[in-house]
Amino acid sequence: MKRINTYTLTLLALFSLLTSIESSAWHEHAPREHLNIDFNWKFNLGDTPEAKQKDFDDSQWRKLNVPHDWSIEGEYSEDNPAGIAGGFLPTGTGWYRKDLAYDNSWENNIVQLTFDGVYMNSEVWVNGNFLGKRPYGYSSFQYDITPYLEKGNNVIAVKVDNSLAPSGRWYTGSGIYRHVWLTKVAKQHVPYSGVFVRSENVSEQSANILITTEVANKDKNNQQLTVLSELVNKQGSIVASTRSNIALMAGDTHSVKQNLSVENPQLWDTENPYLYSLKTSIIKNDKTIDIIETPTGIRSIEISVEKGFVLNGKPVELQGMSMHHDAGPVGAAVPDDVLRKRLVTLKEMGVNAIRTTHNPFAPEFYQMANEMGFMLMNEVFDGWWVAKAEYDYGLYFDEWWQTDLRDFIKRDRSHPSVVMWSIGNEVRGYKPAQQKQLLEFINTLDTTRPVTQGSGYDGGQLNIAGFNGHGEFKNVIEKFHQENPTMPIIGTEMTHTIHTRGVFRSKSGYRVRDFPAPWETGGNQDPKKKWNRIKSSVYKIEDFTEKEVFPEFQSAYGSSYDNSVVRMPIKDEIKLARDLPYFLGTFRWTAFDYIGESFGWPARTANFGIIDLAGFPKGPYYLYQSQWSKKPMVHLDPHWTHPGKEGVEIPVVVYTNQESAELFLNGKSLGEKKVNDKMELVWLVPYSEGELSVVAKANGKDVIKKSVQSAKQAYSIKINADKYKVSANQTDVVHLELDVVDEHGVMVPSADNLLTISISGPGKLIGVENGDILDLNPHKVPTRKAFMGKALALVQSTDQKGPICVTVKSEGLIASQFIIEAK
Repeated sequence: MKRINTYTLTLLALFSLLTSIESSAWHEHAPREHLNIDFNWKFNLGDTPEAKQKDFDDSQWRKLNVPHDWSIEGEYSEDNPAGIAGGFLPTGTGWYRKDLAYDNSWENNIVQLTFDGVYMNSEVWVNGNFLGKRPYGYSSFQYDITPYLEKGNNVIAVKVDNSLAPSGRWYTGSGIYRHVWLTKVAKQHVPYSGVFVRSENVSEQSANILITTEVANKDKNNQQLTVLSELVNKQGSIVASTRSNIALMAGDTHSVKQNLSVENPQLWDTENPYLYSLKTSIIKNDKTIDIIETPTGIRSIEISVEKGFVLNGKPVELQGMSMHHDAGPVGAAVPDDVLRKRLVTLKEMGVNAIRTTHNPFAPEFYQMANEMGFMLMNEVFDGWWVAKAEYDYGLYFDEWWQTDLRDFIKRDRSHPSVVMWSIGNEVRGYKPAQQKQLLEFINTLDTTRPVTQGSGYDGGQLNIAGFNGHGEFKNVIEKFHQENPTMPIIGTEMTHTIHTRGVFRSKSGYRVRDFPAPWETGGNQDPKKKWNRIKSSVYKIEDFTEKEVFPEFQSAYGSSYDNSVVRMPIKDEIKLARDLPYFLGTFRWTAFDYIGESFGWPARTANFGIIDLAGFPKGPYYLYQSQWSKKPMVHLDPHWTHPGKEGVEIPVVVYTNQESAELFLNGKSLGEKKVNDKMELVWLVPYSEGELSVVAKANGKDVIKKSVQSAKQAYSIKINADKYKVSANQTDVVHLELDVVDEHGVMVPSADNLLTISISGPGKLIGVENGDILDLNPHKVPTRKAFMGKALALVQSTDQKGPICVTVKSEGLIASQFIIEAK
């Protein structure tokens, strides 16, 4: 059983406030109640217009909890209209309904309904009263439902229309795929996203905290109020406070500006992400009528071509990853525990920055980033006025961009993790005046962060020039700097490489779209002519061997060595960011494999990730880790089970952050090599069965060891879990890693056994995955083939306590069981 990561334990505690139990009682006299209402919704797939009415009979509808994504529940089909962009999964129209019992504490208060995200074209009614429509599927939004509430039962109805597809260039998901909240506040209160806190004049000796607080008066009478702002440290002590008296007209909203001075502040950075809490109280007649707490960190950022990106006065290289919002078998409806584990996996690799591609993420993502020390390039749109997918947000952009951009900036501008904004990605058909329009609009809301854009390097209006794939050609970054010597540059989407876990190739290759790899044929152009035209612009990758050692793998799969690329290998990406001070860093494409943007049926994606759809790292994960992580590490590839290749020289690649490494086969040394700027150590080892091990060394002493063994015949199934206890809260998730192993417990790398998962007790299976981009089986079924020896099962708690017994079987193998305790 794997040891539970300390980040997981810490975040479980820190996030308890975000997972309030829906059955919690409202408190009659509490200043503010913020209640999660994810549970006990009813759902129907199909358009049912009459479902907006309160008295509609939904007794036959499916009962479920949100977040919910109906697309990931469907079957892959080449005929689904989302096609390549949506990973061949279904879309459509769906309706949700939820009953709300009237609560007496709502009297003389305001009740607000908040959706963290609905994809897409959501329309909302309460008791048959229309509240509004939001086309953009990634915005968080809120409605005041007070005028429509009735004594007795109340009904929320939500229509979600994702029927026109493709509506995005990647897998979007469909439905109420993020959390839903009900908030009770007094008539005088801080509105949604109404607190903006930031730091200036930051040093280790002192810092100024600037606060802008909106206060709304929903009463018919004018009010005299006091705004009290208190900065609270981790120990719960108030380190600074200030108060302001205001006169607020009936129906008015007023912004109050305050500032605090903090002596000897604890600064937020990537290694010590210290967080304070700003407690805002609204006081009326000496009584506190509203309280809201805003997590914040004290930090400074600046950028320059001389020093690069500077955090708290110290240059920091952005070691970044781009991410989409989906998460393998759960699609777009990502439980907090699944998101948290993904971020922990990145943190352990040494990642310190993430780009949210190409849309706002869920609110809990930003709080996790605050707590774990990730710097975020927060991106709001993919394109602007010109649609990039046939039915995407570009159709609504002209009418809605200001609303969505305002809501996005206001929601996220107090997060210390957000260090820059991105206003778009590879935007089509725009004019400089339109880019300027967005930039000026942002500056009315936040001037504390630089602004960039994916492939945004024309016109000079941005604070940082952003380069996507074009920046991966030789000398492009250097040439741009020569022509624009005062403008910092960042790799918004660099580099692109293609990898499959467990697959290796000894000869190097490039993506066929750019120029065919040696193992691929066909195409519209003569490969030799195309190669001759552009070969001087791309980075040369040396082959490990003259003849391919692994001809058995399908061409759809990339190599898990760093030799399966688009234009630039990972090692050259890392060197570029390391050696050019004006180049702030990179956001590689991508951290995780994501559904959609496939290279064609039957592939459900193009495997750009260095972590697969199941969350299992591929070989290049460890290359990055060797360059970015300070914790001693060593890794070797490939596995050491290659029957039929006896005597064939296998390229053995070692990554380590130590000074040298020595390789051993069955206890015999194959030599020690010193780490150099190639970032990898390579041995050609004639294959014979046994144990292959590597010892990494520093100062002449052994530091860390890694071994792989040759596997025999598949014998049983081994279950590894990231936790063995959960709360009976309907939200906790356990990741079960299922390995097909031989009788000695060694994973069988080629195993593709069909695994059957059964659960007894208070738990449910919410997803299965194996990382194979060509496996088109559904995700919400209790079976999955192992791919390269492994598969993943996700088990979620219910609202009942007791043991959850997970049994995994496969024909011809010994079954395994795992017990999870739900408390």
